[in-house]
Amino acid sequence: MSGSWFEQLEAQLDRQLEAFLSRNPDQRHLLDAEERQERQRRLSHQRLQIQMQADSSRQALLELAGEITQWQQRVGRARAAGALALADQAEAHLRQLMGLGRDRWQALHDLGSSLRQVEAELLEPDGPAAPSTPASPPEPGSPDLEQAWARFEKQQDLEDLRRSRSSPGS
Repeated sequence: MSGSWFEQLEAQLDRQLEAFLSRNPDQRHLLDAEERQERQRRLSHQRLQIQMQADSSRQALLELAGEITQWQQRVGRARAAGALALADQAEAHLRQLMGLGRDRWQALHDLGSSLRQVEAELLEPDGPAAPSTPASPPEPGSPDLEQAWARFEKQQDLEDLRRSRSSPGS
C-alpha cells in the first residue's frame, strides 16, 4: 500500500511540475538546457573513463605480447636443447598466455564499441531519439584496432632488435 501512496504522490508532483512548466515556458527551456548540459557532462566523463581504460588495456596487451614472445623463445631454446618436458610445460604456459591475449583483444574491442556508442550519443544534441541500440561491430580496419596493432608491431620490432643485439653471434 505504501508503494501505491508513493506512486500517487509522485504522479501528483509530476502533474504540478508539468502545469508549472506549461505556464512558464522560460523555465521549461532552462530545465531542458540544464538536462542537456548534464547529459553532455555525464557522457564526456563516461568517454574519458572508457579512453583511460582502453589505454590501460592497450598497455597491458603490449606487455603481454612481450611476455608471449619471451615464452616462444623459451620453448624454442628448450626444444633445441632437448628438454622436451620443459618445452611442453612452456608451450602450455604459452597457450594460456595466448588465450589471455585473445580475451584482452576482445575486451579492447568491446571498449572501442562502447566508446563509439558514447561518442555517437554526444553528437546527438537532444539525446537519443529512440532507445539506444548496441553499436554495430567495428569494421576489421577500425582506427582503434589499427592503432593497437601498430603498437603491437612496434613492440615486436623492439623485441626483435633487443634479441638481435643480445645474441652471442653479434
